[in-house]
Amino acid sequence: MIEIKSPDQIARMGVTGRFVGELLAELGGIAEVGVDLMDLEHHARRRIAERGAQSCYWDYAPSFGRGPFRNVVCLSVNDAVLHGLPHPYKLRDGDLLSMDMALSIDGWSADSAYSVVVGTPSEDDLRLIRATEEALEAAIATAVPGNRLGDVSAAIGAVAASYGYPVNLEFGGHGIGRTMHEDLHIPNDGRPGRGYKLRPGLTLAIEPWFAATTDRIVYDPDGWTIRSADGSRTAHSEHTVAITEDGPLVLTRR
Repeated sequence: MIEIKSPDQIARMGVTGRFVGELLAELGGIAEVGVDLMDLEHHARRRIAERGAQSCYWDYAPSFGRGPFRNVVCLSVNDAVLHGLPHPYKLRDGDLLSMDMALSIDGWSADSAYSVVVGTPSEDDLRLIRATEEALEAAIATAVPGNRLGDVSAAIGAVAASYGYPVNLEFGGHGIGRTMHEDLHIPNDGRPGRGYKLRPGLTLAIEPWFAATTDRIVYDPDGWTIRSADGSRTAHSEHTVAITEDGPLVLTRR
């Protein structure tokens, strides 16, 4: 079901979104060479508990996972891009780290992700991250009343094409509000002018992610971590966005 939110409900989602953005920024500042992924996970757990928030990931058990997810942040390194299961691993110079987090405060959710390079970045990695960020901003700009969902997807796909990156359509953005995943599904490519008509009160998590040289994915034995099928680098950017009469309102800005 697609739920249209009131301005008050969007404001409540904004409270959650501000905390999600703040915590992701903290994690990005902590992510340095030699830091263990589990240090990031436990920092996030402490901050979430202090705020009285709830993780949308804890005990999340979709059809593709192997058992419930028992962590509060997805940490995906290098060729891993989605649902990275935190595990003991010390970050190395040049690692590309994608962080994804969804939280709920007082019954309202927000979801965001961003990618950073730890230590010394390569130009190729910075370019890949930049492409996801530009695709996200292009998609947000189309999230206005009267446009169609296909306009949002097409904006992402156009940026990917301009950089020469292929696009996987299996995982993309989604509706969000009282729960982390609500209708609709937002593919990372599409046809403009098609699909659901956007209207004020619609809240979406828009999340372009690209692999450098493939649109195919594989799963780790843990059943969660998704990687590029050819081992190429990946990056991921995401914001929770409300569509309003005055245009798109980003609820998870860092």
